[in-house]
Amino acid sequence: MTTAQTVDQILRVDHAGECGAIRIYRSQIAIARVLHPGCVPALEHMLGHELTHFKTFDRLLKARNVRPCHALPLWMAGGWMLGTVTALFGERAIWVCTAAIENTVNDHLEHQVAVLGVQDPEALAAVESIRRDEKEHEEHAVAHGGESRGLYRVLRWIVKGATSFAIWLSTKL
Repeated sequence: MTTAQTVDQILRVDHAGECGAIRIYRSQIAIARVLHPGCVPALEHMLGHELTHFKTFDRLLKARNVRPCHALPLWMAGGWMLGTVTALFGERAIWVCTAAIENTVNDHLEHQVAVLGVQDPEALAAVESIRRDEKEHEEHAVAHGGESRGLYRVLRWIVKGATSFAIWLSTKL
C-alpha cells in the first residue's frame, strides 16, 4: 500500500468511526433524557465533540476526493444499536461503553500518529486534533462509573471487541 493509500484509509476509518460515535451518543441521549437525565449534559458535550470531529474528516475526504468507507451503514446501525442497548442497561453501562470505546479508539489513534509521522502533516493534524477530546471522554467515563468490575467486564469486552472489529473491517472496505 502506498503512503497516499494509507493516509486515505486512515481518514476513511476515522470518518466512519466519528459517524458511529454520533449515532451512539444520539441514541444514548434520547433514552437518557427519560431514564438517566443526570448524564445527558455530559453526553451532549461529547456529542458536540464528535460532530466537530466528523466535520473535520468529512472535509478532508471531500477535499481529497477520497470515498467514504463502504462500511459506513454498519457503523451507523451498530452505533445506534450499541447506544440504545447500553442506555437501556443503565447509566453505568453508558459509561462502561464510553470508556471501552474511547480506550480502543485512543490506542488506534496512537498507532495512526506513529504511521502518519511526517508523511502527511494535514492528516496528522486532523488525527491529533481529536485525541484530546477522545481522552477526555474516556477519563470522564471512568470517573463516572465506567470502570469494568463484575459483569461490566463482559460489557467492556464486548464493546472493545466490537469497536476493534469495526475498525479492522473499515480498513478492508
